[in-house]
Amino acid sequence: MRKFLFVIAAMAFAYSGFAKKVKFSVDMAGIVTSTNGVHVMGTFQTAAGYTANLDPALTLLTQEGTSTIYSIIVTIPAFLEYEYTFINGDKSYEVEFVPLESRVDIWNANRWLYVDSLKNDTTDVGAVIFSGNAPAGKSLIRFLVNMTNTGNISSKGVHVAGNFQASQWNTKNNIMYSFGIDTIEVIAYVVNGTYEFKYYNGNLLSNTENVPPSCQVNTHRSITVTKDTVLPAICFSGCYSCYSFAGIKENTNSQNINLYPNPTNSYATLQLYKNDNYTISINDVVGRTLRSYYNYTSSSLKIDKNDLAEGIYYVSVINSSGLKSTAKLVIE
Repeated sequence: MRKFLFVIAAMAFAYSGFAKKVKFSVDMAGIVTSTNGVHVMGTFQTAAGYTANLDPALTLLTQEGTSTIYSIIVTIPAFLEYEYTFINGDKSYEVEFVPLESRVDIWNANRWLYVDSLKNDTTDVGAVIFSGNAPAGKSLIRFLVNMTNTGNISSKGVHVAGNFQASQWNTKNNIMYSFGIDTIEVIAYVVNGTYEFKYYNGNLLSNTENVPPSCQVNTHRSITVTKDTVLPAICFSGCYSCYSFAGIKENTNSQNINLYPNPTNSYATLQLYKNDNYTISINDVVGRTLRSYYNYTSSSLKIDKNDLAEGIYYVSVINSSGLKSTAKLVIE
C-alpha cells in the first residue's frame, strides 16, 4: 500500500501546478434556505483563491435558475484529494449532517473527492441532496478493493469500470483513492438497478483483474443497487477480503457466533460457542479496523458502544484453524 501512496504523492508533486475546474453543487429540495445563502467549505478553498480553508462564510453557492440546485465552479490543482461539506447559511453550526456512507470515515464527517484529470472540461461532483448521500433519483455506490496481494501498483493508479458508467467500461474515468490504509475506494452515483464491474490495476482493459468463477457474472463482478451501498473491501482478483494472517481461509459460515442485542444503543454481546483461540476485529463499513482482540479465549465478548457512532459495523471472528465468521452489528 505504501507503493500506491508513493504513486499518488508523485502524481501530486508532478501535477499540482496544473488546474482543473470542479463543480460543487447541492440540492436543497424541501429545505428552507438561509437568508445568508448556501455555502460550501472544505480543504479546497485556499487552492481556489479564498483566504482560508474550512471557512463556512467564504464560498457562496449560486442558485441555478428557479431550481433547488445551488452550485459553484472553482479552479483547483489536479491530482489531489479534497474534503468538503455544504452549509445552509454561513456558520459552522449550520453545516449539513453527512451520512456515514459518504464520509471520509466515521471520525471525519466530510465528503471527499479525488481530482484526477487535466481534461479541458469541468468535473461535476454531482448535486447531492443536502445531508444526503446522492443526487435526487440516484443511489451511492462506494467501491472498495484491497491491493495487498497484487505486488506492484500501477503508476496510473487503480480504477473501477463497468456498465454503471455513462461511458460504459471506461477504464480511465473512475480512479480510486487510498486514505493511507489497505483499502482503495471511490464513490459513484447510479440509478437503482443491476450492474457489472471490474477493478483495474492501471487504466487499460488489459490491466483487468481475474474474477474467480465463484463470484463472477459474465466474467465480471455484479451488484444490484436498491439503496445507498458500501461494497465490502474484497481482494483484487478475489472473492473475499485480503488477510495478513498466513493460511487464513474465508468461510463466513465456518463457526457459530451470535450477536445480541442487535441493534443496540449501549452494548452487544458476541457469543462464541466453541472453546478456541480467536482473533476478533470490529470494522466499519469501508473496511477499517476499529478494535482488535488477539488470542481471545473467553466464550463471549462484551462490545460497548463507547466511541462507535451510529451505523453499521462488521464483527469478524477468526479461529485457530484460520476459519472466519462475520456478523453485522447495528449501533443506534
